[in-house]
Amino acid sequence: MLRMDLLWQILLAVLVVMVTCLVVVKVYVESIKGHCTSTRDLTGKVALITGANTGIGFYTALDLAKRNARVILACRDEHKAAATVQKIQEATGNMNVEAHRLDLSLMSSVREFAKSFKGEEQLDILINNAGVAGIPYMKTVEGFDTCFATNHLGHFLLTNLLLDLLKKSQPSRIVTVSSMAHAWTKEFDVENLNGEKQPWSPSPGSISQSYFRSKLANVLFTRELAKRLEGTGVTSTCLHPGPVNTKLLYDAFHPALKPLHFIIVAHFVKTGEEGAQTSIHCAVSEELEGVTGRYYVDCREAESSLLSKDLGLARQLWEYSERVTGLK
Repeated sequence: MLRMDLLWQILLAVLVVMVTCLVVVKVYVESIKGHCTSTRDLTGKVALITGANTGIGFYTALDLAKRNARVILACRDEHKAAATVQKIQEATGNMNVEAHRLDLSLMSSVREFAKSFKGEEQLDILINNAGVAGIPYMKTVEGFDTCFATNHLGHFLLTNLLLDLLKKSQPSRIVTVSSMAHAWTKEFDVENLNGEKQPWSPSPGSISQSYFRSKLANVLFTRELAKRLEGTGVTSTCLHPGPVNTKLLYDAFHPALKPLHFIIVAHFVKTGEEGAQTSIHCAVSEELEGVTGRYYVDCREAESSLLSKDLGLARQLWEYSERVTGLK
């Protein structure tokens, strides 16, 4: 009987410690959530946001629409995008919101979108937001790893095809959504990013590494782009939005761990609106005027991984991306 009492006391003590830890972590997570404090009005400005029909892209578009910008949503699903446009218009009263089809996994779709954009007079803010994670390994009809094409190559090509308009509209900003997961990349062979040398395994680990590589590519791209745009009035920054309660986060979970998603979401992740704050900060904050090549977390400049600061690797990635997308 004494032993049972002791066992229950131990179990109760462990439970108390676990609950205390959860509370402490929850308080910490709440304390570090950044919030964009800028009240900047964007009347007369044009913003283009990829993947803006859901998640942090939606809340980013909603915020910029509230600031009176003309907001263009570039999305793969036209029907969902049209519903999102209506939702934003009703919520903000800003009727200057529209959507166009763009599938970033296909370079042909990127070129078609850029061609249709030629009639635009200005582009002040480009937010490379769209992304996929946790999807089974597959190649597009153009021969690219779907994850890497969507998260990096499509945005690389889109940004370059719109550079003349961004330069014409300067001062303008390019904001790319990366992730802290960029630091978890085990290897980054520029000549094997699409499995050219060695086909990727369909294992969960390989699928995760494909995502990590694409997020590292986002940071490397940002740094090289900033270097190439020096003196043009166009800036390039990137960010980690934090763990956010979106479909992207759910898809990123290993199948065996998906039940834990709901526990984690309840205690440790941001809402979509909270997750959009750093994107908004990089797009509108007055204090970032002229600032370029930096990485942000919770609306503050942060350190990215050592590999992401390799300027030689950034240049190699740029040249590789130019070649495989047909840009050069």
